[in-house]
Amino acid sequence: MIRSLIARVYWTFSRWTLSTEPAPTRPTVLIGAPHTSNWDFVLMLAIAWRLGIDVRWLGKDSLFRGWRGPIMRALGGIPVDRRNPQGVVADVVARVHDGEVFGLVVTPEGTRGSGTYWKSGFYRIAHDTGMPVTLGYVDRTTMTTGLGSTIELTGDVAADMDRIRAFYADKSGLRPHLRTEPRLRDETGAAASAGLS
Repeated sequence: MIRSLIARVYWTFSRWTLSTEPAPTRPTVLIGAPHTSNWDFVLMLAIAWRLGIDVRWLGKDSLFRGWRGPIMRALGGIPVDRRNPQGVVADVVARVHDGEVFGLVVTPEGTRGSGTYWKSGFYRIAHDTGMPVTLGYVDRTTMTTGLGSTIELTGDVAADMDRIRAFYADKSGLRPHLRTEPRLRDETGAAASAGLS
């Protein structure tokens, strides 16, 4: 209730416009892209709280140490031990089997700086758990943000990425010069089994 109220106030006064598809009704991997600013996190929470989505997001385990840990977990954070990335998939699968309905927010660009490829972890998680992928976006050119369509992955990595590229083709991010084109290092099929690379 409080989160919903905060979100309503935020969208009332924000210079951003929430333009979105309805919230998914089943667990989904929610892509946050283009990821070019720390403000993306604020927008993600505002979108989720306005739509009533229980979000989870992955963060390096160092973010959860000390006093920050309870805050990060309260905001939906799941610590990732980079020495054991497979544990993330097992954790997500357990949550799905327990009946949780949530959006697992993943930023495939991995960093707020420009790069050459997206990381394939989002594809691996969705593929291994059977979760669909919801396309969240930030577009400074139109000052809009929200959720696009929710798609089922087919296992044909190149074809799936073509659909994702088509959606993000006109989405600039908050800092367009830092945007990374949605492309996996290997789209011939290996990306789906390459781990959280």
